Amino acid sequence: MKPLEMKRELEKRLLSQNRRISYDRDEQKLRIEDKTINKGVTLSISKLIAKWKVKKEQAIEETVHYVEAALQAMTTPIVVKGNEKNIFPVIRSTSFPTQSGDGKEFLWEEHTAETRVFYAIDQGSTFALLTNEILEKENVDKVRIKEMALFNLRSLQNEPTIDEVAGNTFYFLNKNDGYDASKVLNDQLLKKYSEIARGQLTVSVPHQDVLIIADIRNETGYDILAQMVFQFFTNGRTPITALPFIYKEGELEPVFILAHRKPKQ
Repeated sequence: MKPLEMKRELEKRLLSQNRRISYDRDEQKLRIEDKTINKGVTLSISKLIAKWKVKKEQAIEETVHYVEAALQAMTTPIVVKGNEKNIFPVIRSTSFPTQSGDGKEFLWEEHTAETRVFYAIDQGSTFALLTNEILEKENVDKVRIKEMALFNLRSLQNEPTIDEVAGNTFYFLNKNDGYDASKVLNDQLLKKYSEIARGQLTVSVPHQDVLIIADIRNETGYDILAQMVFQFFTNGRTPITALPFIYKEGELEPVFILAHRKPKQ
């Protein structure tokens, strides 16, 4: 599919009376804005085409869903009090901006050398990141918000899909609830896997919608893990980090794995 063909396909699915769509031909970027608030989303057509070559129609459907959810979040008022049960932590890479587009500081904190933790209020099909300004306006305690977010996180489903490869065990948490990667913050969950691991326990958050916990028992396992995490990272809608973490005594340490051989399928 050529850039202009992708542009026309997205316009057909996203254009409505209260939106404006503009296209930068040189940068191959499509901008979709809500006319009532003059805010919107910018898409890279070249990146979307690269995903389309692999995922075809699914890539377009995911992008349309992302845009619809983002615009809905922008136009929905954020109210914290009374919605505490809908507050969750969100894992992002350290390159993710700590301020909103209009300069408001998000509520966030450091996590690892590769990741940060932000806090969001769930709005159904999407979520909105909380800012310090929102909490100050409602006179909400930040510490209480963080405690509530972790409490809510522990209530989410954590049943994994399990795969055994070359003597290594891989657990995939992929519930598509928007907070799969955030489950890396569930200390009870990680401790449970560390107690049953027979080798080195590793944890990976390649993108927002998956948490990979692996019991690595041999060198081949590290090669498999490195390529697996990188593949998830490149195909994820919201990439976080391609580096796995070693989990030991409650701490996460990023590890760079140099794969010397390509494992068999």
